Amino acid sequence: MSIVIITGGSRGLGASIAVQCARRGMGVILTYNNNSQAAKQVVATIEADGGKAVALELDVSNSASFLAFRDAVTEALAKTWGAQTFDFLVNNAGYGLYSPIATVTEDEFDGLFRVHLKGPFFLTQALLRLMADGGHIVNVTSATSRVATAGVAPYASFKGGLEVLTRYMAKEFGERRIRANSIAPGPIRTELGGGLTEEFEAMLAGQTALGRVGEPDDVGCMVASLLSDDNRWLNAQNIEVAGGYII
Repeated sequence: MSIVIITGGSRGLGASIAVQCARRGMGVILTYNNNSQAAKQVVATIEADGGKAVALELDVSNSASFLAFRDAVTEALAKTWGAQTFDFLVNNAGYGLYSPIATVTEDEFDGLFRVHLKGPFFLTQALLRLMADGGHIVNVTSATSRVATAGVAPYASFKGGLEVLTRYMAKEFGERRIRANSIAPGPIRTELGGGLTEEFEAMLAGQTALGRVGEPDDVGCMVASLLSDDNRWLNAQNIEVAGGYII
């Protein structure tokens, strides 16, 4: 059985990715920051479908906690699956901030940096020793790195940095046959950034070729598929999952 670690797996895209991966026979380790009840619900959903999942606490903005998290992963692998390694890592955890460049504070900037770029960099570094050769890393970026959207400059900048980092991961981890790809969701109906108002959603749908905003499962199913062996020759790519957003 393949085992996947999904950061930010208690809600939104992460929860969908967790459920869809489990439905395809993967063991799931999902992380949460402060909403343990939501994480437990995702685990319960997976177990009700006959899968196996573990929820572990992780603050992606706190890189000093990553070695302790690695120890928790080691324990979970042994206890739940009798395994010493995992196969896939999905760096998904994140949050939104809508503020023009002129008003962004240093604290806001640094917070986004720690979660969206520094966190994935050093968490991946910490977990590499537990990842099986032939594994796969998927970094969740954003269509805002391609389409300039007023008010999200720091967020989009760090997502763009994560897209570049993905290619370097593919280059440096290739000797171990570990692949790295990124996915860039377009507008999705989630709680990120406070969710979408009806008016804003209608505007975004009008800018999308398929005429609607995305749902979490549109992304969750794609990631689960990307992790399958069917996509074994896909590497160092950024894939926009957006229904044709501003094309």
